[in-house]
Amino acid sequence: MISDGTGETCAAAVRAAMLQFRAPWRLRVFGGIRHESEVRRVMPQAAESRALVVFSLVEGRIVEALQGEAERLGVMTVDLLGPLIAKVAQRLRTEPRHQPGLLHGFTDDYFKRVEAVEFAVRHDDGSNARSLPEAEIVLTGVSRTSKTPLSMYLAQRGYKTGNVPLVPGVDPPRVLLEMDPRKIFGLLIDPSKLRPLRQARVRAIGSRTYTSSYTDEDALRTELEHARRLFRQRGWKTVDVGGLAVEETATRIIELYQQDPPAGVEDPAGESG
Repeated sequence: MISDGTGETCAAAVRAAMLQFRAPWRLRVFGGIRHESEVRRVMPQAAESRALVVFSLVEGRIVEALQGEAERLGVMTVDLLGPLIAKVAQRLRTEPRHQPGLLHGFTDDYFKRVEAVEFAVRHDDGSNARSLPEAEIVLTGVSRTSKTPLSMYLAQRGYKTGNVPLVPGVDPPRVLLEMDPRKIFGLLIDPSKLRPLRQARVRAIGSRTYTSSYTDEDALRTELEHARRLFRQRGWKTVDVGGLAVEETATRIIELYQQDPPAGVEDPAGESG
């Protein structure tokens, strides 16, 4: 991946495409590429690795340098943004700015995303419950339902997100029960998919403090049924996280959030419509 910015846009697109293949692959990101000399340094590495080069560059001279090197070295390339920018320019009948780094520049949107990430870190796993009502989205569910990675991904999309675990035998925090139900999303998963995740967790931390109920399938069914009943009673939206990538689950949560946002809340990521 070759980008004039962070490379996140390029990498996300490639990961989405590679989900369609079972072949082994490796990703290398070269970000901040702003000079022809940098392109000439990177392209021989791609040629040596027999790599496919996917690039998101907007400055013409850099694109020309890359394509010239690719032709000289016999490297296959994919222009991720060029065709789209050209079509948009044609539709709007205006010239693009061709200014690199705009997506992740120091705009108001950038600082909102930084604030959202900081909020997610402070409100992970039920922490700082007193300020949890400031969240735009709150995730809740039993252990190992991807609450933390989902919170962080949603925060990077600009949503102030907190998450609260549901613990067997312990009542949910009052602050969670008193919040606008439209902010809260209950995460569900089939017991057969949850069990290996918990078993892997136990092996990873090498702990013997977990009781057998943590990985017992019957206990998991009971635990998940209690969670499902709670979600239904409180009117919380639910999302099944089983078998989905974090990006796919987050997209579903955002769709549900936009369909019925909390009162007085504007879409922080500017994605409505």
